[in-house]
Amino acid sequence: MFDTLSDRLANTFKNLRGKGRLSEADIDATAREIRIALLEADVALPVVRAFIKQIKERALGVEVSKALNPAQQVIKIVNEELIGILGGETRRLRFAKQPPTVIMLAGLQGAGKTTLAGKLGQWLKTQGHSPLLVACDLQRPNAVNQLSVVAERAGVGIYAPEPGNGVGDPVQVAKDSIEYAKSKVHDIVIVDTAGRLGIDQEMMQQAADIRDAVQPDEILFVVDAMIGQDAVNTAEAFRDGVGFDGVVLSKLDGDARGGAALSIAHVTGRQIMFASNGEKLDDFDAFHPDRMASRILGMGDMLSLIEKAEQTFSQEEAAKMASKLASSKGKDFTLDDFLAQMEQVRKMGSISKLLGMLPGMAQMKDQINNIDERDVDRTAAIIKSMTPGERNDPTVINGSRRARIARGSGVDVSAVKNLVERFFEARKMMSRMAQGGGMPGMPGMPGMGGGPGRQKKQQKQAKGKRKSGNPMKRKAEEQAAAERRQAAQQGGAFGLPAGQPGKDFELPDEFKKFMG
Repeated sequence: MFDTLSDRLANTFKNLRGKGRLSEADIDATAREIRIALLEADVALPVVRAFIKQIKERALGVEVSKALNPAQQVIKIVNEELIGILGGETRRLRFAKQPPTVIMLAGLQGAGKTTLAGKLGQWLKTQGHSPLLVACDLQRPNAVNQLSVVAERAGVGIYAPEPGNGVGDPVQVAKDSIEYAKSKVHDIVIVDTAGRLGIDQEMMQQAADIRDAVQPDEILFVVDAMIGQDAVNTAEAFRDGVGFDGVVLSKLDGDARGGAALSIAHVTGRQIMFASNGEKLDDFDAFHPDRMASRILGMGDMLSLIEKAEQTFSQEEAAKMASKLASSKGKDFTLDDFLAQMEQVRKMGSISKLLGMLPGMAQMKDQINNIDERDVDRTAAIIKSMTPGERNDPTVINGSRRARIARGSGVDVSAVKNLVERFFEARKMMSRMAQGGGMPGMPGMPGMGGGPGRQKKQQKQAKGKRKSGNPMKRKAEEQAAAERRQAAQQGGAFGLPAGQPGKDFELPDEFKKFMG
């Protein structure tokens, strides 16, 4: 959603790099470019004015003029101000002192309230709660059936005593759901209310009546992030008419410009609490303003990636895999283990989204967007078409076995051959890293097997290389060594050549085969 805004900001900051000092004209030009980028992203005009004013005041102040790197200081200011307009700190749910905690969902028709009720229910279930979904949308056709299906998929309770489709009293259903939740020991009640195509008095009154009947601990306003400025106008009208405590952004994975997300917290004074960024029930999480600002500026979101990994991978299983890789040069690590690891990564979500969370990946956006998610399924099909013996020892796979596996998985024989070759190479590399060897040309990390014994061995080998007795030849050798040291110091991280990431970088030949 924020791709266009991210690109514009990246180009703006690129013009600042390399400048030892920033003049007032430089700051004015930068502020103008940021203003245009925000307006193109459909951010509300009052928000843009306040944002630019803050940036200019801070950029023209002492913190930039006395900074060692003024360009980086400006980026830091923009990041902090972005966090501010997105709501500042992460807002958590308020739970009732005496269960059940009542959460009421409200919003326009089509905003995705019913699906979001299931997502919120499943998310709360993973937090150790026992949610109950309540069907109070008795007007929209099949809304009750949809909520029942969503609740079943999420594995949470459902209270739907009325058939809906215009039949039943939503206020009475909401009121009765509290006693039902207490009797069935549900500690959270999520009330799904009816929406309208637009704000009207009837909608406001029904929402207010349900609010008065259940006295919710949280009223969450669900906003379709793709409808732009209308989302902000609707939120303001609902805030003044009924009131709400927090905002939930749905359809954040769409191709809209993202202005609603950047405007709504600042305009309404209510923080964004959750964000839905996909069609699956687990495409949902708490909204963190600092992480979203980091993504917009192309800095990635490592904290969210780590949290996803911690939720998916067990430490015991990870330790088991590491021990397999560290022993016998990794030969204990089989294709079954490789498949298990691949399926664990798949559970974390889309490969493209995971790569997008890594810092610096904004410059490889086109390549990431072109990743075929079905490649993982094809690889799994190839491995599952093998016998247990072949998975345990792929060296036995000969020509006839490759042909059989290819027929079983619906791929070419060359695909089977390539997979086995890549597996051996990947296992060798992972085994070397697990034993502390690190990447080629890099020393072993402390505590990872590259300890004193290995260093002594390397020193011993280095001692065996004697200097030439010829003075001219020795001088040439010393000069060549000095040039190599100087080149290494001028290079980028990890011994790569200095330059713009993603532009001058070229993968070594031995790594290209792993990229398909």
